[in-house]
Amino acid sequence: MFGNIMQYKKINSYLCLNSNIFTMKNILSFFILFISVTGFAQEYDTYFINKTLRVDYTFAGNAREQYVFLDKLNELPQWAGRKHNLSGSFLDGNGQIKMYDIQSGECIYKTPFSSLFQEWVTTDEAKETSKSFENVYLLPFPKHKTRIEVSFRNRQGKYDTKLTHIVDPDDILIHKKGYDNVTSHTLMHPARKENAINVVIVAEGFTEAEMPVFRKYAQETIDHTFLHEPFGKYKDSFNFYVVESVSEESGVSVPREGLWKNTSVHSHFDTFYSNRYLTTSRVKDLHDILAGIPYEHIIILANTDVYGGGGILNSYTLTTTGHSNFKPVVVHEFGHSFAGLADEYFYENDTFDDTYPLDVEPWEHNVTTLVNFDSKWKSMLSPQTPIPTPITDSGKYKVGVYEGAAYSFKGIYRGNVDCRMKTNTARRFCPVCQRAIQNLILFYTE
Repeated sequence: MFGNIMQYKKINSYLCLNSNIFTMKNILSFFILFISVTGFAQEYDTYFINKTLRVDYTFAGNAREQYVFLDKLNELPQWAGRKHNLSGSFLDGNGQIKMYDIQSGECIYKTPFSSLFQEWVTTDEAKETSKSFENVYLLPFPKHKTRIEVSFRNRQGKYDTKLTHIVDPDDILIHKKGYDNVTSHTLMHPARKENAINVVIVAEGFTEAEMPVFRKYAQETIDHTFLHEPFGKYKDSFNFYVVESVSEESGVSVPREGLWKNTSVHSHFDTFYSNRYLTTSRVKDLHDILAGIPYEHIIILANTDVYGGGGILNSYTLTTTGHSNFKPVVVHEFGHSFAGLADEYFYENDTFDDTYPLDVEPWEHNVTTLVNFDSKWKSMLSPQTPIPTPITDSGKYKVGVYEGAAYSFKGIYRGNVDCRMKTNTARRFCPVCQRAIQNLILFYTE
């Protein structure tokens, strides 16, 4: 995220029927614990068919009250998400969606998310008015009637159910999409392993004549992502599709300049009146563009040289292409949207010292308030590492506990002096972030 915008991301492990956080010392112990608690792994073929249930929601409210409304159910022709570890989640997010088989009562799928709406409710504007935001989530298509619960994480770190609804797979009003008129796309980087992670790179603000330029930036995005570990180590686990979504006009909208353009995903700067925050609130249009393409994670490349962007967990990464920092920024934002990593930069005047309650452990894996440091990277510290770790001692330790992270100068800590999640000049993700990304990739693929 950029400038003064709050970001929400974390990685811990929740079970669908158990909201208590359990500590993961390493990936092996995670899977042992997962199996021992659930008793068995949910079988994809038992509950689902090879299609996607795309659920369109409206999130609405203000700083005091938040609501979730069901908008529309859609059927897509294939499922591009995980087919194992269905009822567990390695990410927590600012919200969670759980699917329950009505007949057995079993939790059969769980996925985390964050949303632009949940960021907006922390702004001053949300104290004075109410708004609604589009949100779209991809779920495996159930064989039988299923109960779906949508929950938001509150300031105390608990999850409040905002909506419960029933999905009947035989409902005649489920709209079929993606069976014809599929947007032109290319598999630019094919995975070599099963259980691949499917990522789409979407053109924004590129006209038909500018598609060769977009394809160049798409290739650079893939190449630069794989230069960062552990993405490079697991490059055979990723499919990258390049989607040539043509815009009527070149560039993107800049409201502060009175400039509104007709582009493929309708992105614009000045989100929440922050100059550099580039987002789109038209996520149904975005997903309509992608209908029929196997995808789960989204990277949007915008045709502008103005610095900016944003990344939202399991929603999208959106970044500009013409700026000199394009390559480090797109990887940084993918760290948010794919891996649920928090920003590690901060402001010495504590501009946003209320973003994270200091008496609650953040859900992001790479920052801590020390309330539950055992659930973070404590096991990665070498003996005698002081907690907190003085910045003057950073040369002594590969991993430490350095104060200043998640926008706050005091009370929140990061694991390294510098990291791709902190600055654009950092050459790599820090060891804490690398471990989090690796464990998430293994959760998806192993």
